[in-house]
Amino acid sequence: MAELRPMAVVTGASSGIGAAYARRLAEKGYNLALVARRRDRLEALAQELRKRFNVSAEAIIADLTKEADLKAVSDFITEARALEFLVNNAGFGLLGRFFASPPEGHDSMHRLHIIATLRLSHAALVRMTERGKGALVNVSSVAAFIPRPGNTSYYATKAWINCFTEGIYLELQSVGSPVRVQALCPGFTLTEFHDVMGVDRKLVPGWLWMSVEDVVAASLKGLEFNQLFVVPGWHYKSFVFLLRLMPRSLRHALALKGTWKNEASQTAAGARNGKPA
Repeated sequence: MAELRPMAVVTGASSGIGAAYARRLAEKGYNLALVARRRDRLEALAQELRKRFNVSAEAIIADLTKEADLKAVSDFITEARALEFLVNNAGFGLLGRFFASPPEGHDSMHRLHIIATLRLSHAALVRMTERGKGALVNVSSVAAFIPRPGNTSYYATKAWINCFTEGIYLELQSVGSPVRVQALCPGFTLTEFHDVMGVDRKLVPGWLWMSVEDVVAASLKGLEFNQLFVVPGWHYKSFVFLLRLMPRSLRHALALKGTWKNEASQTAAGARNGKPA
């Protein structure tokens, strides 16, 4: 019966990587709780999952940068007895130099990428470690490995996600817990992320773009082997490997060389160009 199936909670589920996770997990027989701000898209996805996979799918409309919404989702996770999977995927990007941008967007990003990830991970892990079963995926980015000018809070919060997830991984290992955790670090992925920021996809070579299906497949395969950091795509794996060998001075030189030429786009002090899914 549906109520006996394991449950997965996916944030930022209304599109992109989150929606791809929802479909794959439903295909595997999970009941779904889908979390995002956009009601129409979320309810349409929930209906699709129920029809295609004969699972339970619930839409939870929430803005995780808001305390009341975050608490509601955290409480839902705490009370979900069949919870076995959490994907912290909700996120957004900003364009513009930190010192030339209003603080509100950066504040919201830190609340979403850090505070929401922390709170929901804690709620899920309490349940999972008690039962000795479950998986947690925190969606990070290749950007976590090489900060560049123009998107400081994004790079910083993704680096925090990597460090946070690694700490949890080590704690679980130290007590012999079978619960698995992963920091998923994709590169350029075909989602609405860059469109929302106003970034022209044509500026990035086509071979660097990956599909959401391939990114999620790499994540799930990595979980089978309890792989802490998953970097989808051979080209991104090679990039991260080389970065780790480089001295910091060379990484800084590469980052500065790649700084945008368009001064207007950097100093557009962007009120928030992206919004959490």
